Amino acid sequence: MIDNEVAISYQPFKEIVIMEKNRFNSTEEIARFTSVIAGGKLAGLYWVDGVVFLYFPLTASNTAVAKELLEKRKVYWTYVGYALMPKYAQTIETKERMIVPVVDISSDPVLKAVAHWLKEQP
Repeated sequence: MIDNEVAISYQPFKEIVIMEKNRFNSTEEIARFTSVIAGGKLAGLYWVDGVVFLYFPLTASNTAVAKELLEKRKVYWTYVGYALMPKYAQTIETKERMIVPVVDISSDPVLKAVAHWLKEQP
């Protein structure tokens, strides 16, 4: 290896801890929720394998959280909202005409595992 070469490695998270979750009854409900919490700013949802969701990660600014992330590759999500959406669509429109973009991230193996877990929840 030459001195100025950069080593690159891939180390995915080993665990995601979800602290609170809410399953919405419809895609319209989660779209409405997303619009409201965004306070009028553009906000979107993620779609993976039949599940549309949003999440809020706990920032690693806290020493204990940073230590968990670096030493155990463990992250904490304070909240996950989700709804079943069997077929992907680029947007969800509510009856109030709020339009929320949806991004297909099915290629992400970590979020694919999250979607699978969410589908199994009551």
